[in-house]
Amino acid sequence: MAEVRLENVRKGYGEALAVDDLSLTIADGEFVALVGPSGCGKTTTLNMIAGLLELDGGEISIDGRRVNDLDPKDRDIAMVFQNYALYPNKSVRKNLAFPLQMRGMARGEIARRVDEAARMLDIGHLLERRPRELSGGQQQRVALGRALVREPKVFLMDEPLSNLDAKLRVQMRSELKRFHQDLKATIVYVTHDQLEAMTMADRMAVMHGGKLQQYDTPERVYAHPANAFVASFVGSPAMNLIPARLTETGIAGDGWQLALPPALLARARQAGSAGVLLGVRHGAIGLLPAATPGAVEARVLTVEPTGDITFLNLRLGESALVASAAPDRHFTPGQPLWLEFDMARLHLFDAASELAL
Repeated sequence: MAEVRLENVRKGYGEALAVDDLSLTIADGEFVALVGPSGCGKTTTLNMIAGLLELDGGEISIDGRRVNDLDPKDRDIAMVFQNYALYPNKSVRKNLAFPLQMRGMARGEIARRVDEAARMLDIGHLLERRPRELSGGQQQRVALGRALVREPKVFLMDEPLSNLDAKLRVQMRSELKRFHQDLKATIVYVTHDQLEAMTMADRMAVMHGGKLQQYDTPERVYAHPANAFVASFVGSPAMNLIPARLTETGIAGDGWQLALPPALLARARQAGSAGVLLGVRHGAIGLLPAATPGAVEARVLTVEPTGDITFLNLRLGESALVASAAPDRHFTPGQPLWLEFDMARLHLFDAASELAL
């Protein structure tokens, strides 16, 4: 396997930059997810690594070799697409063997690689079937196998699970993670689903507007978002971001105020203006039935039981936020509640720059 390095990579369409000065390094054997909303530049980035799009600036190297001017076939990469792109008139065995036959590989070596990929992906019993006779998950395994037989330096995957139903997607996430662990492969994986990225990747590159917002482990991206966009994108439900202004003892919004401990207050005062965004995840909000010192009053808008947890949409002054509670607690729309924030799990962002304080 190989390291992939992007240095100041740019790609534009007219005056719009799809990828803007992107630099990141994917280590040998690492699973990295490029994640972000539609139009953020993640698929454009993948296509530039693959050689399907020319760069407007910067450099890409694979295994220490500059590949900017190399054709896709010469980059020693394999792609797994969203639509699987299997040949409908060929058996699974022939689908797996075809890219090797095109390279003029010996029959014995082709058979060895096909059998090895089938064993690893548990599709040996499917080798004589046609794609139309397979389920979505089985077709996905065949698409993976066709990439695997090439023994590439890097696997590039473009939203390969997006056509599967929710239950199968969860199963295939686990299988892809096992595939990576067994093979110790270098994988660059594009997804708009932040949960996919968090559950599978060693590191995730969060993109927005063509720019890299944060590149770190899923745990650190979740616990220490670099800015308000990352905070609002990563996590389900998203982190609550509540506009507030600085006071002498803490922060305040419309109809509420919250005293902050000295360390948090010092961070809040690093803001470039009097405005801050208070970031708090649903699990860091305690729900109290009566007024308590240090708590702020809110009102229940809607209640959403999900079985193992109940989500509440609340109104705090002019802001809406989401909190959660155990399923055995009962709430009604319009009910007043007092919110107690876990100070150790609060986040503060500059309201102007939206950077973490």
